Amino acid sequence: MKKIFFLSLTLLVIAFAAQAQKFRPLDKSPRDIAYFPDHFAHDRKDGEKALVKVSYSRPFLKGREVFGKLEPYGKVWRTGADEATEVKFYQDATFGGKKVKAGTYSLFSIPGEKEWTVILSSDLDYWGAYKYKEGSDVLRVTAPVKKAEAPIENFSIVFEKVSDTSAKMFMGWADAVVEVPVSF
Repeated sequence: MKKIFFLSLTLLVIAFAAQAQKFRPLDKSPRDIAYFPDHFAHDRKDGEKALVKVSYSRPFLKGREVFGKLEPYGKVWRTGADEATEVKFYQDATFGGKKVKAGTYSLFSIPGEKEWTVILSSDLDYWGAYKYKEGSDVLRVTAPVKKAEAPIENFSIVFEKVSDTSAKMFMGWADAVVEVPVSF
């Protein structure tokens, strides 16, 4: 009888331990989404469709010198933090003057003092740019760097409407802002 009791108790403890969930703490860089049309998911009306969606992490500046130091000039950067930024085009588009098929791509950049190389890659679901492969590039465009009016604390991406089928995608952090035209 004692053996059955202890066996039952042991099995019960194992069952509870197996069901215990361990959740990770919050990421240091919050995830965000930028749409064109802007604020699409929130403002969506029946029948409307998004043209592009960017899912990215927003690292904090925290008084650091970012470009040229934390993110070295001339080296591939994940364009955000944590998992590589992803861009989903809901239909064929022109990105920085180059044609791109509808689909989902990782967004990488190579920051420079005067211009950035902005890259769309077919490799998805990677943390950072540690496994970036140039051979997976779908396209590369260059974009000039402009000085931000005020320091940008969190890395940010936003689309500014030019017309119903075109926008400027702005990426900004610290004192740098880069603009890439997008049209559909």
